[in-house]
Amino acid sequence: MRRQNSTFKTGFISEAGSELKNHDYFAFVELEDYACYVIADGLNDMPDADSARLATQTIILAFQARPSMKKRAIRSYLEAADRALAKADGRERLKASATVVVTDYARLRYGYAGNTRLRLYRDGHVAEETRDMSLGSDLARERELPGDTLSRHEERNNLFSYLGQGAGFAPAVSKRIRLNNGDIAALYTRGIWENLDSGELDDVFSEAKDDPKECLDLAEDLLLSKQPSRLENYTLAAVFADKVFQDPNRKRRIRKAIAVSVTVLSVTLTVGLVAWMFMRQRRKQTEEMQRRYANTIEYIQDANFIRAGEECEKALGLAEKLKLKKPLKELSDYQKLIEAVNTAEDSFGGGRYEEAQAAYVTAKERSRYADRLADAYIDKRLEAITDYLSVFDYIQLGDTLAAQGDFARAEEKYLQAKSLATRTYFEEGRKDALDCLNALYESRQKAEEADTKQAKEKAVNETGAAQLAAEGDKAFAEGDYESAGAYYAMALEKYLDMGDEAHADLIRTKIGSSGQKSEENQEKERQAAEYEQAAKTQEALGNEMEAKKQYLFAKNAYRELKMDDKAAEIDGRLAVLELEIERKKEDEEKNETGDGGETEEDGMNGPGGDGGRGVAGDTGGSEGPAAETGGSHEV
Repeated sequence: MRRQNSTFKTGFISEAGSELKNHDYFAFVELEDYACYVIADGLNDMPDADSARLATQTIILAFQARPSMKKRAIRSYLEAADRALAKADGRERLKASATVVVTDYARLRYGYAGNTRLRLYRDGHVAEETRDMSLGSDLARERELPGDTLSRHEERNNLFSYLGQGAGFAPAVSKRIRLNNGDIAALYTRGIWENLDSGELDDVFSEAKDDPKECLDLAEDLLLSKQPSRLENYTLAAVFADKVFQDPNRKRRIRKAIAVSVTVLSVTLTVGLVAWMFMRQRRKQTEEMQRRYANTIEYIQDANFIRAGEECEKALGLAEKLKLKKPLKELSDYQKLIEAVNTAEDSFGGGRYEEAQAAYVTAKERSRYADRLADAYIDKRLEAITDYLSVFDYIQLGDTLAAQGDFARAEEKYLQAKSLATRTYFEEGRKDALDCLNALYESRQKAEEADTKQAKEKAVNETGAAQLAAEGDKAFAEGDYESAGAYYAMALEKYLDMGDEAHADLIRTKIGSSGQKSEENQEKERQAAEYEQAAKTQEALGNEMEAKKQYLFAKNAYRELKMDDKAAEIDGRLAVLELEIERKKEDEEKNETGDGGETEEDGMNGPGGDGGRGVAGDTGGSEGPAAETGGSHEV
């Protein structure tokens, strides 16, 4: 019904010009609901190249197979022609410019590629026109040159989009254009616009009446009247829309469209309001999440991980509700970092520094996935823990040295621990170091007191041992070897208690000497006793002189032994013996005085003389054994 209730008149001229063969092509088809008009300009120089005809036929066939005014459909018609030219067999690749116009007798839409042109006239004025896809057209537009200068521009045929291009083919498609009664669509190729300027064409179609042939003849006359030296193929087609289709159901469709539009608008408004409220709520939640996200980062940078954990948890909940994958992953990484740091902080605050050190290392690994925000804080904590552990190491080393009695080096380690703890503000370590120093000073004082006491005791013991040794030396010098041995034994015991082996060895030597001397004295005492006993025996036999000699031997022995009491006793016996000897001597002298008349010879020859000799002989006999005895004792 559209074609029957509309009037469209079509006319065209197409000539080879000064060329041997016409490479332009125009064709159209008018169906019941749609009409299609195609003009093409072959770009090949070969005489037998039919690129324009192939392109036009391909577009018409594609249109007939699926008639439509949709932009996608018109682009598909042009793309089909592009593929057909690209796949065509020949010595040269086929190329062409083309413009296609599709109308439903009430509106039209056009598409084109290359430099074929379309001008839509309405009331004698140009309402729509195409723009060449050439470098010359772009340069003219950039330099704001008049449009007619393009017909003489050297780059006018340097196209950037054309049929047969293949890769990179990009045709232009217009929007829908409503037609009015009396509209004229003019389609033409290079042979027209290179020789007739736009003003001349406008004059031709502004004076047009109902017959397109008159306009075409007038345009051809103008073209030929210019007698160009080289006239290329030219084609000019005109479509007169004397009467466009008026849809009888238009008002009903309009009312229906209005009703539908109102309904759609109401639904749209409702949906829009709901969507707006939803988006408004979502925007608020997003802003809240971003605010808490930013707070999380700031709290981490401020090392306030408790508040950072609270903010991160709330931001994470909002991210889960909003289903934002990227913030959700980032906040999850921040939360893991915060939890790791808080775990390390608990160990650090509890004084479990080795455990805290391992936890901070784990937290630093987590910090890699959280923009390393906590690296500075974690490094600071790790340095502090290293210092704290060094403080404890110094204290432990000081304890070991103190236990070994090396108080000077122990004090040095405690002072190092105290200094390091003070520099790092480690109050616990500083207090421990001070406590250890106080304990060290007390221990050292007690040790010094004990050493002093021990030294005094040692001095007393040494003095006592020395005194005992001196007493022993004195007794030894006096010959009292028994007492000397006793003194030496007591001195040895003291030296052994003190561990003084040097003096102990010396005392042992003296004990040996005193023992040897004691044995010698015992032997001398035995000899002295034998002398004394021999003297007593001789005294009993009446041999006073021999007895005196033996007593003298005994006396000398006792004096050597420093046994003064025994020597005195011998002196007493000698005194008694001397008295006895004196008495006997006096008796003898008296006897000699009573026999005064006798001569010596008488005495010797008389009986008394015999008796005298006998006595003398007895005396001599008694002296002989005594002398032997004395001699034997002397030996």
